[in-house]
Amino acid sequence: MAIATINPATGELVQQFEPLSDAEVTAKLDLAEEAFADYRLTSFELKSNFLNAAADILEQEKADFAKLMTLEMGKTYKSAIAEVEKCAIVCRYYAESAPGFLADSYVETDATKSYIKYQPLGIILAVMPWNFPFWQVFRFAAPALMAGNVGLLKHASNVPQCALAIEDIFHRAGFPQGVFQTLLVGAAKVKDLINDHRVMAATLTGSEPAGMSLASAAGNQIKKVVLELGGSDPFIVLASADLEVAATTAVASRMLNNGQSCIAAKRFIVEDAIASQFEQLLLEKFQNLKVGDPMLPDTDIGPLATANILQEIDQQVQNAVNKGAKVLIGGSTATCEDASLAKGNFYSPTIISNISPDNPVAKEEFFGPVAMLFPVPDIDAAIKLANDTPFGLAASAWTTDSHQQQRLINEIEAGAVFINTMVKSDPRLPFGGIKRSGYGRELSIQGIHEFVNIKTVWVK
Repeated sequence: MAIATINPATGELVQQFEPLSDAEVTAKLDLAEEAFADYRLTSFELKSNFLNAAADILEQEKADFAKLMTLEMGKTYKSAIAEVEKCAIVCRYYAESAPGFLADSYVETDATKSYIKYQPLGIILAVMPWNFPFWQVFRFAAPALMAGNVGLLKHASNVPQCALAIEDIFHRAGFPQGVFQTLLVGAAKVKDLINDHRVMAATLTGSEPAGMSLASAAGNQIKKVVLELGGSDPFIVLASADLEVAATTAVASRMLNNGQSCIAAKRFIVEDAIASQFEQLLLEKFQNLKVGDPMLPDTDIGPLATANILQEIDQQVQNAVNKGAKVLIGGSTATCEDASLAKGNFYSPTIISNISPDNPVAKEEFFGPVAMLFPVPDIDAAIKLANDTPFGLAASAWTTDSHQQQRLINEIEAGAVFINTMVKSDPRLPFGGIKRSGYGRELSIQGIHEFVNIKTVWVK
């Protein structure tokens, strides 16, 4: 894939970038190694100052950064503004919390003194996706840099300007030269980077194949990896739920980021007693969604990020129909009134029902504005279906019955369960999945401990 900005709303090639040569990559690795030697000794106070300065830049220039995200990957401008604001929040969170998270922890033993010390590892490679081009990077970088590591960013090839802008933010915030660098290289170079002895660990958010490839390469080098991969998140609605609120939240969750989110609700598992009513509410709300120019404030759904993603979504829907599924609304590419958007990657908000257990799409991830409806007789069937997937990222479940809530919390196989609200990430809580959704955690204290040497010290 070329490293280029292609406006997904118009299909226009905006700017193309020449990938870094091997010599240029080596120079950046050399610079990162030199930077780490000094940066690892930097005080928490100074690192906090740098990170708070980065937050200031994000807040002051959020309009420019939001427009850049919308230009490169098509998210609505209003959601891009929210993304930049969230990046500032995670910077301030770790600027304040990291000193406590990484303080020496003393343990009573028969030693004169024994404690746990947390020390940085070195160069951390971040392989990041296009769907949240700022947030995914900052939720890695804020804890990693506060821990004293240095970062190398290999961003998705369709958001190169976002990648360069993020590097510039850290540089302007005062971080020393080489502490955070962007590498404009293709995916084929990731293995070489992992094989380099100077790269100590890696984190990846992306597809299963990308995760498997990185994990395999890192395993051969015995290097630590954190993986946040796909999800086919269930959204369970039981009979006692507030259906109006559940349906409104269902639409917001499914259409998050134009439907291109790992933690978006994708499989709507609804108890038979209220399935017809919930379906009608969902249909009405889907009918009112506006597809169009992502820069306009009244647009609900912008274009998908690439033409290939548009083709894949349409093919998945057609495959589902060929296996007996029924399209209740949508099911095709969308046409916008604005002629300038005629070549954009727009897909209609879609609901699919009548999906048999042997239909392959029942276990697939739809990375676009497509919802799947599954009626079930009771909570037992709901939990069984929710877990009948190779993924285990997160789940949203709706019931006012406290016993049912506890069953859902305890029995759903996922890295997170949200009761009576939509799934989201929060810097104060760990984020990550199980099964084929990956391993390791980002955010909170668990996230900053992923890329440190947890050293035992014993003094006699």
